[in-house]
Amino acid sequence: MSEPTSSDPNAKPSDKADPQAAPADELAGTEQPFVQHLVELRDRLVKAVAAIAVMAVILSIYPGPSDLYDLLAAPLVANLPAGTTLIATSVISPFMVPLKIMLMAAFLLALPIVLYQLWAFVAPGLYSHEKRLVLPLVVSSTVLFFLGVGFCYFFVFGRVFKFIQSFAPKSITAAPDIEAYLSFVLTMFLAFGMAFEVPIVVVVLARMGIFSIEKLKAFRSYFVVLAFIVAAIVTPPDVVSQLALAIPMCLLYEVGIWAAQIFIKTTQAPRDEG
Repeated sequence: MSEPTSSDPNAKPSDKADPQAAPADELAGTEQPFVQHLVELRDRLVKAVAAIAVMAVILSIYPGPSDLYDLLAAPLVANLPAGTTLIATSVISPFMVPLKIMLMAAFLLALPIVLYQLWAFVAPGLYSHEKRLVLPLVVSSTVLFFLGVGFCYFFVFGRVFKFIQSFAPKSITAAPDIEAYLSFVLTMFLAFGMAFEVPIVVVVLARMGIFSIEKLKAFRSYFVVLAFIVAAIVTPPDVVSQLALAIPMCLLYEVGIWAAQIFIKTTQAPRDEG
């Protein structure tokens, strides 16, 4: 005996799934957002590279790669014996070294734009309290890195080169190689730029709850020892550059503890954001 069929046109279909129906695709609809993220990432990278390229073109016109190298070498040349210049031991060094310096300067000048593109890419996925944390950290880390590089160039280089030349025997004429000098400068810039990021590291560690403010204060004496060890490793074996790196690191550690207390109070997540 067959089951009676309902004549009601408003009758709802059975909730029981048809075993013959194809299963729903769990990934359906997820491809386009992922592609959109890739497209946005590509656009951000293109803008960042374009900013560096524009700065490189401007620097190539004025002041020019050669003048940029003369500016970078000025602290060393000022402490060399009169009439002494730097030398190039490779055939292509007179061309490649100023070019590398120009690209490095272009990247530093375009760094705020590069970091802004990074911030604009990740900002939509952050909560409001996370934005209050990340944006100041991005800005302050950029400023601190530039301060570290500037401190190294304007304060450290002159004293280090003067100290080193004071130990040179009179029978030796110092004529540094331009590639060796570039390598030394980049190492020192990176060391001081990263050393000046100590407050950022302290703030992040405290804000993420890895270390409390009390533990950071208790670690103060150990950090002093650590700062002098790092300075002895990354700087030349002279007391001037080691003190010039270690002492600011210790002071910046104290700044980081003070800043961490402020950040923890101002960037707490609201209860409704959980």
